[in-house]
Amino acid sequence: QVQLVESGGGLVQAGGSLRLSCAASERTFNNFAMGWFRQAPGKERGFVAAITSSGSYTYYSDSVKGRFTISKDNAKNTVDLQMISLKPEDTAVYFCAAYGTTYVPLNRLMFGSRGQGTQVTVSS
Repeated sequence: QVQLVESGGGLVQAGGSLRLSCAASERTFNNFAMGWFRQAPGKERGFVAAITSSGSYTYYSDSVKGRFTISKDNAKNTVDLQMISLKPEDTAVYFCAAYGTTYVPLNRLMFGSRGQGTQVTVSS
């Protein structure tokens, strides 16, 4: 089971930027599509962005499209989430997860291993 560790969260003002990074333990990381998800207090966890194993295709939720960018570095075993134009409603714990496939499934929440998460707080 792949181990995932997120970093890069923090407190930022509305309109600011943050870059999250997720490091994977497995060298078979390049076989997995990856995703970023978030969960705010009292809310269901939600899909944010995903990327195929090769990095060729990316997918975003409507709420972050145009503001967030997911990228994957198979040489470094990392998947990053660049976030710009942050809004208070982006405040949540963000975590990365691995899909058990090279492609991103239609059910974006059907992931396997996940990390512990990193807190992102956007102040107004």
